[in-house]
Amino acid sequence: MSDLFSIVKEKIKGKNKTIVFPEGLDERILTAVGRLASEEVLKPILIGNKAEVEQKAASLNISLGNVEILDPNSYDEFDVLVREFVERRKGKATEEEARQILKDENYFGTMLVYLKKADGLVSGAAHSTADTVRPALQIIKTKTGIKKTSGMFVMVRGDEKYIFADCAINPNPDSQDLAEIAIVSAESAVLFDVEPKVAMLSFSTKGSAVTPETEKVAEAIKIAKEKQPDLIIDGEFQFDAAIVPSVAVKKAPDSVIQGDAKVFVFPTLDAGNIGYKITQRLGGFEAIGPILQGLNQPVNDLSRGCNAEDVYKLALITAVQAL
Repeated sequence: MSDLFSIVKEKIKGKNKTIVFPEGLDERILTAVGRLASEEVLKPILIGNKAEVEQKAASLNISLGNVEILDPNSYDEFDVLVREFVERRKGKATEEEARQILKDENYFGTMLVYLKKADGLVSGAAHSTADTVRPALQIIKTKTGIKKTSGMFVMVRGDEKYIFADCAINPNPDSQDLAEIAIVSAESAVLFDVEPKVAMLSFSTKGSAVTPETEKVAEAIKIAKEKQPDLIIDGEFQFDAAIVPSVAVKKAPDSVIQGDAKVFVFPTLDAGNIGYKITQRLGGFEAIGPILQGLNQPVNDLSRGCNAEDVYKLALITAVQAL
């Protein structure tokens, strides 16, 4: 396992962070949860029928001795969740509707996080991204000053670590969106011991081309600086000017970023998704994510093609986000 996860485990050690796994009957989830429980790095909660979950775990020879199992159909405080959900949705759901909605494991699990009965949630092994993210946006919602959640990757190769965003959620962010992505990505960087030096990427460096696309990025930098005056951020940059000191000297000699950026904000989802996959496949980096950012409490989405190791790692990351 990479040094990143050694750092993450050290950060959450002894913090007793509780992570909810709504997909309690999924073999990959059970395998990861059994490992997490045995290592005692965090406290897992599985959602599902207790007898069915225990039977499935036993068939896989997985011990659930330190794991809590909660069933929406028999949860003692279900009425509390219903009342709080109706209040949170502000007239968008009746009590009767709430009772039906909260039988869904993702909504049920997200309410546990919202009411601080758990610190974070990991889902998506057997659900779509929408099934995981929609309850989070409706219930947990984004942080003050942040209108949209975004998805970042930690890119790791040996001792090198970088943050790439947004590579997962917003197809065509505007200047306001990009500024928010920059701010929350810098916060994420600190969590993973990455220096929060933010480069806003484009096909132009510091006005070498002037188009609506480059002006969007330049405007985002102004907004981000107004919101966070201490943030180390600059651009717009071509990627080489952001990461190669000799290129930065030629293209952006007066910038606070001199080829030493560690956080890269892409102008569109096209660019971000392509960029991280090229870095992963040709550059030999491990791409850890997508990790959702900007929410009041952490919720993360697995790929339906994930394995137990992916579940294990994303749970650790979710716990460190909850610190």
